[in-house]
Amino acid sequence: MSSLTSQTFIDRLIRENFKFFTGVPCSLLSGLISCLEETEEAKYVPSVREDSAVGLCAGAYLAGALPVLLMQNSGLGYCLNAFTSLNLIYRIPVLVIMSWRGQGGKDAPEHIIMGDINQKLLETAGMDYSVLKPENCDQVLETAMRKINEEKLPYTLLVEKGLFDERH
Repeated sequence: MSSLTSQTFIDRLIRENFKFFTGVPCSLLSGLISCLEETEEAKYVPSVREDSAVGLCAGAYLAGALPVLLMQNSGLGYCLNAFTSLNLIYRIPVLVIMSWRGQGGKDAPEHIIMGDINQKLLETAGMDYSVLKPENCDQVLETAMRKINEEKLPYTLLVEKGLFDERH
């Protein structure tokens, strides 16, 4: 994928058969969410908490849809128990698009600690991830789709600030 915009990325996910999207708003993902709210090809359901969004994704998958969870990394602590006691045990896949707030110590103070440890938390929980970049989008999505379709496990895409447009 040579050019990565919010719209081209959402279009790509829809072509990969992701039709159910949920999540907790984050400014770094606001362009994606705006695109989802405007499309009729997929359903976007806002969630009040990340662990609730994990449950919505599990229900969507059990009903036959491939789900996507959009969240910021500060919510990872809220939903780790849901991932480890539901998705990982029962092999319920979900594509997680997680903004990487606090990366490199550059963000509001409340994001710095989670920005430093989110990768370690994912690794400790046994959840695979990749850092999404324009130049690796095709390869990363192939890896994610293999994990989701063959192993029936969650896969996380970490999104750095500035990758997608922000809309307010």
